Amino acid sequence: MTVTIEKSTACGRVNAPPSKSMSHRYLICAGLSQRSEIGGISFSKDIEATLNGLKALGAKIEITADTVTAGGIDFTGNPISTVIDCNESGSTLRFLIPLCLMFGTDITLRGSERLFQRSLYVYEQICLAQGLKFKKESNSITVKGMLSSGIYKVQGDISSQFISGLMFALSQAEGDSRIEIIGNIESAPYLTMTVKALGKFGVRASREDERTIYIKGNQRCKNRVIRVEGDYSNAAFLDAFNLTGGNVAVRGLSKNTAQGDSIYKQHFSALQAGCPVIDLTDCPDLAPVLMAVAALYNGAVFTGIRRLKIKESDRGQAMKEELEKFGCGVKTEENRITVNKCKLKAPNSILYGHNDHRIVMALAVLASATGGTISGAEAVNKSFPDFFEKIAGLGIKLKVINE
Repeated sequence: MTVTIEKSTACGRVNAPPSKSMSHRYLICAGLSQRSEIGGISFSKDIEATLNGLKALGAKIEITADTVTAGGIDFTGNPISTVIDCNESGSTLRFLIPLCLMFGTDITLRGSERLFQRSLYVYEQICLAQGLKFKKESNSITVKGMLSSGIYKVQGDISSQFISGLMFALSQAEGDSRIEIIGNIESAPYLTMTVKALGKFGVRASREDERTIYIKGNQRCKNRVIRVEGDYSNAAFLDAFNLTGGNVAVRGLSKNTAQGDSIYKQHFSALQAGCPVIDLTDCPDLAPVLMAVAALYNGAVFTGIRRLKIKESDRGQAMKEELEKFGCGVKTEENRITVNKCKLKAPNSILYGHNDHRIVMALAVLASATGGTISGAEAVNKSFPDFFEKIAGLGIKLKVINE
C-alpha cells in the first residue's frame, strides 16, 4: 500500500486506539479464566495472532463487534492445535511459549523469519536447565515439557516479555515461584502492566522489590468483564500532529495508567523547549515518533537505543535513512542516536515504511508538514489498522493506493 500525503493540518477530536499491550495481557488472562469479556479490542495483526494462539491452546473465543469473550484453557487436556502462527508478533510468541510448556506435548510456534531473529535466549536456557525440548528453526520453534515452579533468574536487559510470559504460566503451576531479575531492567513499566492485568483477574503476582517478582502457584483467573484503556504508544502519533500546527484532542487515555509510554508528553515538551538527551530504555516504542519530533524542532540525543535493532525493523537505522530524505542529518552509534537540528524539506524520494508500523506513522506525521509518499504503508495493520482513516478524518489530505 502506498499513501501520498499533502501538506495539511490536523484538527478535531479523536479516540485513542485501545492499548495493544494491555489487550494481549487481558486476552491471555481471559483465556485462562472460565469465561471473561474483554471490550474495546482493535483487531490488529498482532492481536489476531494472540487470539489464534489462545484458540490453539483450547480457549473458546467469541467475537461481537469490539468485544471478545474468551475462556476455557485446560492444561490437563490437549491443545486444540499443535501449531500456532504468531505472524510477526513478538508479544504473542514470548507470552505463549511458557503456556505451551504447561501441556507436556509438542507445540510449534511459527512466524516470519524477522520475528525469529529476535532473541529467545531466556527460554532456551530455561528449557536446557529443566530438560525441556526447545528446537529452533529459521521461522519456528517447537517446545515440549512441563514448566516447573521455583526460582528463576532472568536477565532483565533482553526483553521484559520473557518475564511477563513466565508470570502468566507460573501462576498456573503447582508451586509458588520467584523471578529474580539480573542486570539492568529494560521496559520495566511493562512488568507493572502484567502484574496489574493478572491482579484484575484475581491472580496474585507481586513485586517484592525492584528485582524480585513473587508468583503464587495453582491460581486460576477469575471471570471478569473488562474494557481496554486507550493506548499511549499509538496516541503519541496522533498527538504529534499538534506539533506540526494542528489542534487535535486525543481522548480515551487513562490518567491512572501503568503504560510507560505515557511519558511521551514530557518528552514532547522537552523536544519543543530545546535539544534534550532522552533515555529510551523504558520506552523503545516511542523512538520513531520522538525522532520525528526532534527533526521538526531542535534535534535531540537519544540513549538506551540498543534494543531498537531487534524490533520490527532496525528502528534507529530506518529512521536515519528516512529523515535524511527530509534533509535531516542523523548519526547512529552503538547505544546513542543524534538527530541534528535541521530545516525540513519535502523528501527527495519516496519514503519507505521498513515493514514497521511505527516507522510508517512517524513518517506520516512528518509528511503532513512537507508532503510526501510512503511505500509499504500497510505495516500500520500490525497495531493501528485504521490509522490513515483516523488522520484523514482529522483533515490530513491523503491518497491511498492499494497495490
